[in-house]
Amino acid sequence: MTELVWLTPDDWDEWRPIRLASLLDTPNAYGSTYEREVAFTEQDWRDRLRSPTVMVREDGVPVAIGGGFHPEPGVLHIIAMYVVPSHRGRGLSTRVLDALVGHAREHGLRAQLSVNTDNEVARLGYLRYGFVPTGETRPLRDGVPDVCLELVLPDQGFIE
Repeated sequence: MTELVWLTPDDWDEWRPIRLASLLDTPNAYGSTYEREVAFTEQDWRDRLRSPTVMVREDGVPVAIGGGFHPEPGVLHIIAMYVVPSHRGRGLSTRVLDALVGHAREHGLRAQLSVNTDNEVARLGYLRYGFVPTGETRPLRDGVPDVCLELVLPDQGFIE
């Protein structure tokens, strides 16, 4: 059975292993690193889950995650999207996005995200979902040459 659940700070110990796995599996997809997050305390993990965060479980096992934070009023910036390799191609990232975009719409927020320009699979998936480039870019993180492209959902009326 596959279920999507909204996580709370009390779910930190279930979130931590899949989040760390994502950082090891696809390190250039994230603005953070395994080395940084493996050192997080329990409180750090709990604090991360105070923002909208979802997990897909299959037969009770976490197989996909995603979250969001509010970098500014009126915005939900989607982050930490990940599907374990054995479950890719099954529509789980769409399911996670549906939940997060639904949350944004319910709260009158603009849904946006950033994707590494070298991550063609993710970039094309977000474009198929309906996200469009804003033209804005930023470094993935300090010390790496990767660049991220900002994408937003135009159907929310925020593209000029």
